[in-house]
Amino acid sequence: MSKFTINCPCLFGLESVLSGEIKRLGGANVQVSDGRVSFLGDLELVAKANLWLRTAERVQIVLGAFRATTFEELFQGVLALPLEQFIGPNDAFPVKGWSLNSRLHSVPDCQSIIKKAAVNRLSQVYGIHWFQETGPVHQLQFSIIKDKVSILLDTSGAGLHKRGYRPSATAAPIKETLAAGMLDLVRIYPDTQFFDPFCGSGTILIEAALKALNIAPGLKRTFACEKWDVMPQQAFRRARQEALDVIRRDAPFHGIGSDVDPAAVELCQANVNKAGVSARVKVRCQDVRTFQLPEGRVTVVTNPPYGERILDVQQARELYRAMGQVLVPREGLRMGIITPEEAFEAYFGHRSFKRRKLYNGMIKCQLYLYGLSSRAGESQ
Repeated sequence: MSKFTINCPCLFGLESVLSGEIKRLGGANVQVSDGRVSFLGDLELVAKANLWLRTAERVQIVLGAFRATTFEELFQGVLALPLEQFIGPNDAFPVKGWSLNSRLHSVPDCQSIIKKAAVNRLSQVYGIHWFQETGPVHQLQFSIIKDKVSILLDTSGAGLHKRGYRPSATAAPIKETLAAGMLDLVRIYPDTQFFDPFCGSGTILIEAALKALNIAPGLKRTFACEKWDVMPQQAFRRARQEALDVIRRDAPFHGIGSDVDPAAVELCQANVNKAGVSARVKVRCQDVRTFQLPEGRVTVVTNPPYGERILDVQQARELYRAMGQVLVPREGLRMGIITPEEAFEAYFGHRSFKRRKLYNGMIKCQLYLYGLSSRAGESQ
């Protein structure tokens, strides 16, 4: 099976984590850029990537890249791409994308030109001039950065953060891909005792269980490319069966989530049930001020309320002080706490081992890491 370049966008700050995931999955010639990781692979690897990547936002096939400063150059660049390798005569091929710091700055005009060039190319190949587009969707995506055009084919459909277990969320949810990246940095093992004292809708808690039990995050959902004629019929069937075979069903992982809001606890429990990890995860209603950690090896990863989202700034800082009274760093305790508060350590009362800049939506945050050795603080 022929190989091509595969592109996976990710949240800023998670590039090294995603790179490690891709290498473990078997991607070749892995290249890291701001907000994305690319690698070489075939359609079998496309299936595995969609199923397994925890921190990628989606999986895209790179159709081509070229420079364009005029609409004619954009048209000719797309016209030269081998779209027919993936798009059949009945397939739908909508176009969407964005432009940044480029002379071709009008996104609607670029969409129109790219669509016209795609139609011309496929018309020449298939000998037809009108496309019904009633078949499976092959979403064409474009990015134009400083006049460099990239044309990509999305294989995922809905973003990969949509695992299928969280139909609804609390007021300030954390994205599944961000939660997975935080957990990779802190390190989750099959025997981890895990706690999240601000569990909200349960995203961090559930992602920790999925990682500890080695459950593929995309196991319960489908992907756009599954319907493509070019996709080998057995690719996803094999990938799913392999994923089922490697689940660590005997892992002693145990997770506990708590939240002061009874509605959040109820929602978290529903999401835990839907994710299929209720046997390993318990949820309770509790204020962090009464929170107590057991002795021994324990891991805490949490997303406390921000002054920018739920509480006001002063309330959030008072909460950080209360957290510092109950989450006291000690031997055997590993912690990852994400917040946009630059002075978090001063209010929390404990210096972190390391900080990692991450983005929760559009909010620039820091992941404060505690109890990690110099090697453990890096992504596997």
